[in-house]
Amino acid sequence: MTLGPDDAADAIKRALQMGASAGIHIVDDAVHGSDALATSALLAEAIKRATPDLVICGMASTDGSMGVIPAMVAERLGWPAVTLGATLSVTDGRVTIRRDDDVASSTIEAELPAIVSVTDQSGEARYPSMRGILAAKKKPVETWTLADLGIDSSAVGLDAAWSKVLQTSPRPAKEAGRVVEEEDGTSAFVDFLTAGKYI
Repeated sequence: MTLGPDDAADAIKRALQMGASAGIHIVDDAVHGSDALATSALLAEAIKRATPDLVICGMASTDGSMGVIPAMVAERLGWPAVTLGATLSVTDGRVTIRRDDDVASSTIEAELPAIVSVTDQSGEARYPSMRGILAAKKKPVETWTLADLGIDSSAVGLDAAWSKVLQTSPRPAKEAGRVVEEEDGTSAFVDFLTAGKYI
């Protein structure tokens, strides 16, 4: 998911307050409307420039809910992708997750550098302390553009997207339901269900 400048700035601010040591904000109007392919390319280039050992992602965005970005970024970087972790630990240059499904749990391990995605069961975000809030104001936040990442603006954005949301409209207002009352000892409700072929 690509966030608007204000939403992204708020997310970076919260991360700094909760303990992150620095932030990177990619700001470029040309990114607006990017699909998963363009987003993964953008993130891969940013990761190359930032040179982390471990990238942690959520399990899905709140817009498309696809959950494919971690694997796509890992493919572009040539890194292992360890996805949908309910737990996460890092020891001796390796990352380990536990992935839970309906009938079993699997333990998956990979060497760093790696891309990891975690589920909503991986832990609760801690609330920032007053000390953390004050310390966050002194932490560095870099702002990068597409030019900084060496990405041509024609490769991202709505015009480059393979799928596009061209228009949205609000849902129609709910209509009042029908009240079925019993009349003269007859079961109007049963008649209603029968007529509608609900029973």
